[in-house]
Amino acid sequence: MAGELYTRTNQKIFYAGLALDSWQKAEESRAMNAQALIQAEREATLFHLYGALLGLCHEIAGYYRLPNSTASRAEVLLDRQSLASAPSPELAELVELSENAHTWLGQLLAAHAGLYQPPRQAKEAKATAETASLIQAVSLDREQPALARETLESWRQDLKALAQRFRVGLSEW
Repeated sequence: MAGELYTRTNQKIFYAGLALDSWQKAEESRAMNAQALIQAEREATLFHLYGALLGLCHEIAGYYRLPNSTASRAEVLLDRQSLASAPSPELAELVELSENAHTWLGQLLAAHAGLYQPPRQAKEAKATAETASLIQAVSLDREQPALARETLESWRQDLKALAQRFRVGLSEW
């Protein structure tokens, strides 16, 4: 049973839940490093949610015996070419969700990818003596607000429900 593909997905969903619990405790604490703890738990939650998604992709790829069933990145399996070469309804649904930036899965993938981007400084206009009094530059690059714990919990529940629904269809009777 421990060697079954679904165990990794379940484990990562559980770990994401643990990280969310720790995040809530960090928010409630008055520790000096509370902000750092919150950021660490936010990143840990994203890491485990992505791992759960990858685990779900492995479950689907393993069931359908897809050639790239051991891919180390979910994006490899959530690709139109992969879907075209070996169509499956579960993978098609995941591809649709992943391609839309407004869905929970599109946002999860973008947030996970953001973990690997270098920090960027806010752009500031250079002020000179001549332009300082005449024109005031306003930056249009707004910093993205940090993801809320409730958002990541919602993604975790969505992923969990999707995995359970897919497993009903993937189980052989």
